[in-house]
Amino acid sequence: MKIWVDADACPGVIREILFRASQRTGVALTLVANQPVKVPPSPHISMLQVSAGFDVADNEIVKRVSAGDLVITSDILLAAEVIAKGGHALSPRGELHTRENIGARLNMRDFMDTLRASGIQSGGPPALNQKDRQAFANQLDRLLAKR
Repeated sequence: MKIWVDADACPGVIREILFRASQRTGVALTLVANQPVKVPPSPHISMLQVSAGFDVADNEIVKRVSAGDLVITSDILLAAEVIAKGGHALSPRGELHTRENIGARLNMRDFMDTLRASGIQSGGPPALNQKDRQAFANQLDRLLAKR
């Protein structure tokens, strides 16, 4: 198992949890972003900088992910592609995307896009809180224990 992170949108506190988990377990962790992201010195942790552009980092992750790998992303479309390749997708809020729930989440995403396109302001997600961080850490630990 490798862990891939859609790092352009990943909160720093979640990256820190991932750094500690990678160091503790020895699981390879790669952050993928269009700009440099600071990573601690470690043989298990790397940063892959891709060119700027819409979905360039997402496309690179999809190209490199293998069945059984874990991708950390809040992007539902990326999560769907990862699941289709046999990978696991986990949001920074600790929501595990699966074959069973990804269809409903894609539908909700499309619905919200339609609302925004029609001028309805839905606002963004609430700020990440302690409960979200704990849910992420717990779900990550469960996934790492299964490997």
